[in-house]
Amino acid sequence: MMATATALKNNTSFGIDGMTCASCVGRVEKAIRAVPGVTSASVNLATERAEVAFTTTSNVPAVIKAIETAGYQARAIGADVQEDNHAAQARARELVSLRWSLAIAAVLTLPIFIVEMGSHFIPAMHLVVMDYIGMEESRYLQFGLATLVLFGPGLRFYRKGVPALLRGAPDMNSLVAVGTFAAWGYSVVATFADHFLPAGTANVYYEAAAVIVTLILLGRLLEARAKGRTSEAIKRLVGLTPKTARVLRNGEAIEVPLEEVKTGDVLQVRPGDKIAVDGEVIEGSSYVDESMITGEPVPAVKSAGAQVVGGTINKTGSFTFRATKIGADTVLAQIIRMVEAAQGAKLPIQALVDKVTAWFVPAVMAIAALTFGIWLVFGPDPALAFALVNAVAVLIIACPCAMGLATPTSIMVGTGRAAEMGVLFRKGEALQVLRGAGIVALDKTGTLTEGRPELTDLVTADGFARDEVLALVAAVEAQSEHPIAEAIVKAAKRSSVALGKALDFTATPGMGVKASVDGRIIEVGADRLMTALGLSLAPFKAAAERLASEGKSPLYAAIDGELAAIIAVADPIKATTPQAIAALHAQGLKVAMITGDNRRTAEAIAKKLGIDDVVAEVLPDGKVAALERLRRDGVKLAFVGDGINDAPALAAADVGIAIGTGTDVAIEAADVVLMSGDLTGVPNAIALSRATIRNIKQNLFWAFAYNAALVPIAAGALYPLYGILLSPVLAAAAMALSSVFVLGNALRLKAFRPPVSNAARNGKAGDLAPALAS
Repeated sequence: MMATATALKNNTSFGIDGMTCASCVGRVEKAIRAVPGVTSASVNLATERAEVAFTTTSNVPAVIKAIETAGYQARAIGADVQEDNHAAQARARELVSLRWSLAIAAVLTLPIFIVEMGSHFIPAMHLVVMDYIGMEESRYLQFGLATLVLFGPGLRFYRKGVPALLRGAPDMNSLVAVGTFAAWGYSVVATFADHFLPAGTANVYYEAAAVIVTLILLGRLLEARAKGRTSEAIKRLVGLTPKTARVLRNGEAIEVPLEEVKTGDVLQVRPGDKIAVDGEVIEGSSYVDESMITGEPVPAVKSAGAQVVGGTINKTGSFTFRATKIGADTVLAQIIRMVEAAQGAKLPIQALVDKVTAWFVPAVMAIAALTFGIWLVFGPDPALAFALVNAVAVLIIACPCAMGLATPTSIMVGTGRAAEMGVLFRKGEALQVLRGAGIVALDKTGTLTEGRPELTDLVTADGFARDEVLALVAAVEAQSEHPIAEAIVKAAKRSSVALGKALDFTATPGMGVKASVDGRIIEVGADRLMTALGLSLAPFKAAAERLASEGKSPLYAAIDGELAAIIAVADPIKATTPQAIAALHAQGLKVAMITGDNRRTAEAIAKKLGIDDVVAEVLPDGKVAALERLRRDGVKLAFVGDGINDAPALAAADVGIAIGTGTDVAIEAADVVLMSGDLTGVPNAIALSRATIRNIKQNLFWAFAYNAALVPIAAGALYPLYGILLSPVLAAAAMALSSVFVLGNALRLKAFRPPVSNAARNGKAGDLAPALAS
């Protein structure tokens, strides 16, 4: 069904623990790139991974050391396609830790909030504090509880933020650590040494420090839960693999662990079983649900000789099959690798984010320091208190987390949803480029058509008998692997004509074939071959025009240098092709067809399908040049193909889309793979690409606009005109919610609905498709 997803030589994946924001990503990338031998490094905050390419031999220990020196934990991830167990366990531990930390922080913070803030909302509370607790005792209580919050549940921010600050590379943890410690430290001085402070400034902000830690822990917990949901597609794919298989050993079916299945083993599949590995059916028949792989809901018929895919579900019958691919070589394993690679990719749109976030945290700390200085010099009394509160608000409200999560989370959810639809993005950047495509160029045979042509007409010249010509032509074509040759040979067998032995067979790409049969020279090919032989096609002019108008591909046969017959082959259009082209037009795209057929045949097909542009009579090595002719005014072009001769064009297009039922070479050259071989996957992939990039832009707008709007407000920009200041507590709530908003917006892609639904694809395509011919 598809080829193994090849990885670049000397590429290694690393799992990274401890990253919390976009600044962390930039810091880790910088550290990795400084390692000798590293040619590129891409770090993803959402997947918590780094993809590193080396020039020659992988220098894994040096990379791990560089990451740890930067302040993070790292490990190399092996080639096993199963989910990284270490990462899964680490995420589970982090969730448990966050839940406990949040619960403890909330319990300790609530009394502080009631004692300090309750009096602002409930006047009687002030009397309770003054009469029953006492102002001084109240401050001691708040000090004790706030200290427990900051250096208990909140210690995580100091453990990571302070070392980062001392290294001169502050991150989000540094902002939280500095802000909360400033509020707590000032309050400690006001509580135990208020004589050091100017008169009227000995206020305490324990509640701000404690509530900030609690709210940020809440945001971290919501963020961790949401990030877990973004990788659900991979989890579901991994979950498709059964744990055991029924293998025939000495004539008896025994249950064995999946790891013990070997290539060549014969496996038994009962109704309702999951198929363990890839293989070929050798006995029995059934219907198999392949929807989890191809996105097609209709079960596929499987009988002797058919290919089955591991992870799919047998429905009614039972059969045995021989294992052909196991472990990392199975289709499911390849899909998982493709999805993981796409989810970890960096899109071109990320470049702006990287530039901004590299300076973001230092800039915020500078703004906080400037805010403190301006309020201290120009602020009203008590100036020191105003300066402290506003500087802390600036530190707390800035949110590099949202910037770091904006792009990767949308990519993770978008590519995961695509995999569920049977669309695999082999290269992450194709997700962005595809949305800008203005032209979709389609190969004909096997893409627009079924790729299974049939002989429909054979008209002989005077002096030649039909069966004689068919026998000679089929004898030559039996030496060819071309689908048209197969159609001619099948027709000869149905006619029960005896085939002679072809000698000295030669094939000229784009022209035809030649061989000798029983001492006679037989040449079969396109009109250009006959013209090159100096033969006049005039006797078959009327027949050729009729066949071309019917959308059939005319070929000619010459025997001993004399034009002997015109042959027509029809390749049925796929039932869903008209729907796919209509959907592409609805998306505002121009559709072109590239084919080796003569122009009349090609234009007849294009007219019936509504194709906008036709490039006909293209030799196999001319498809790349044909793509260049189709490109106009810098418009991006997507090319869809399935054959070996499509590989150069797939690689040359801005986005190459391979039909998953095509050849391995074509799939390896493509950026996107349609698993089902259904052309409606093209408009669906384009629609998803547009939705994902739109989602990313929404996230980036929110992340940048949030900081651009609220950092000045936190600094006190509205105070001179409106008397408005932003409490550090509200700043903490806003900061926590910004990341959750970005993640929630990305998760909306899970509800994406393709423009061409499964029901539409499996309904009747009308009378058009069967009437068309290749």
